[in-house]
Amino acid sequence: MAAQWGRLYGRCGAATPFQSHAWLYSWWLSYGRRGRLRVVVVRRGEELVAAAPLMVTYRPVPVLVALGGAITDYADVLVDDADPAYAAALTGALRRLARTAVIDLREVRPGAAAERVYGAWRGPRKDLEDSVCLELPGLPMDGLIARVGSSRGQRIRSQLRKLDAAGVEERAVPAHEVAPAVGTMLRLHLLQWQGRGVTPEHVRPRFAEHLTRAARLMVANGDAAVTEFSLGGEVVAANLTVLCPSLAGGYLYGAHPDLRTTKVDVTTLLMRHGVRQTQDGGRAALSLLRGAEPHKFHWRPDHLANRRLLLTTRPLAVVLHSRVALAAARTRLAATAKRRLPVLRAWRAGLNDRLARRGGKAHGA
Repeated sequence: MAAQWGRLYGRCGAATPFQSHAWLYSWWLSYGRRGRLRVVVVRRGEELVAAAPLMVTYRPVPVLVALGGAITDYADVLVDDADPAYAAALTGALRRLARTAVIDLREVRPGAAAERVYGAWRGPRKDLEDSVCLELPGLPMDGLIARVGSSRGQRIRSQLRKLDAAGVEERAVPAHEVAPAVGTMLRLHLLQWQGRGVTPEHVRPRFAEHLTRAARLMVANGDAAVTEFSLGGEVVAANLTVLCPSLAGGYLYGAHPDLRTTKVDVTTLLMRHGVRQTQDGGRAALSLLRGAEPHKFHWRPDHLANRRLLLTTRPLAVVLHSRVALAAARTRLAATAKRRLPVLRAWRAGLNDRLARRGGKAHGA
């Protein structure tokens, strides 16, 4: 289905690179389980006009989820924009599947094609909030700096001048060199997070296998870019960006920890690169994707909440599964709070210390 899938992907304006055949097929090879695949397709004649890439799981009732799993930032179905009837036909096909399983679509980006299915659904359904993605408008660097205020803007301009003085060189990696470049990126990614809790999935062989295979095909198709950054002829950072007409999204990067001791600010380096990719492609947004890393907030991004869409034909099924979904969301929230607790405690201690010093000076006066 690769050729037809690629044509449909190109006719679905809401699609992101995570709906490309290269990403989904590669993910299935590394993460799929035999017998679980359920791909719903709608054709007009011989041509594919809508598709929903799903797999069945048991939680404990049968549940149909989108391919891509936890390493995919945006999940969606594909619908040709040419005719509203295509979304209606896909909805009808999904209703037949929903007689025996709840359809649970996670990480649906606002404006996604899946919203058309949700809007046309006749039967029990539920719309829940999912992960928050951070996003910047597709402005030139001066425009983004203007958003952050004069003080931080001055620091960013200073960091840009230091990048130029350091002589950092960028190289777009061609498709036939992607495999070793992704290996370098993952090695640097592990180094940068060493001792600070790297995401466990990022060090597993299946992740490296999937990312290498998918990135090679996506770079060849123009759906991604792999970039290496060098100092003195040595690669010190590498970055994978997903690309589509509407956005550029920084998916994963690795940077050597020694850069912390130089005058190269990695965040500014990656942001400048992302801004160029957004501008060069005339894209409306620079997406920072999921994740609430502190350095992202320095740029005052917009917060866009992904949606979790639950669809079924059985009222009790969606009620029971939505309770499971809410419980899982509370668990994730508690884990996030626990992970951030040391940071919050340090911030509160620093604030109390500053207030105490200020109070002491006032008392002395």
